[in-house]
Amino acid sequence: MTEPHPHTRTLGRLVGYRLRRASAVFASDFAVTLDGTGIRQIPMGILAVVADNPGINQGTVGRLLGIKRANMVPLINELIEAGLIVRETDPNDRRAFTLAMSAEGTQLLTDCIARIEAHEERLLSGFTDAEKATLLDLLERIEQRAVTTD
Repeated sequence: MTEPHPHTRTLGRLVGYRLRRASAVFASDFAVTLDGTGIRQIPMGILAVVADNPGINQGTVGRLLGIKRANMVPLINELIEAGLIVRETDPNDRRAFTLAMSAEGTQLLTDCIARIEAHEERLLSGFTDAEKATLLDLLERIEQRAVTTD
């Protein structure tokens, strides 16, 4: 007697389950995509936010990326020690610090973004530009509905 083919009919109709599965596919391929760069996904995200917002403080970076304050210090220190970002005294508040990209960090980010764009193109190759835009819009709407507890 043959075993029936297992399926996930119940889970397959749940959006959260589908998002988790899609996220796992993206995360797995993302790790391969960044292999050899010496940087992981979260620090790369920090670089992208700092590049987009020169002079930003680490608390704001953490809030934008959903990283807890206690986790930001070692992440920022890791990027500073690697020479990818620099910490500068805030000219408006000598007790505070701001973050900026180093030339090496900018070069690494440029390489990572090119790799990530190719990674996304591979995974979304069956989607039209309109479908990609719709997907991004829907994901943003879900994210905006999330309740955060910082």
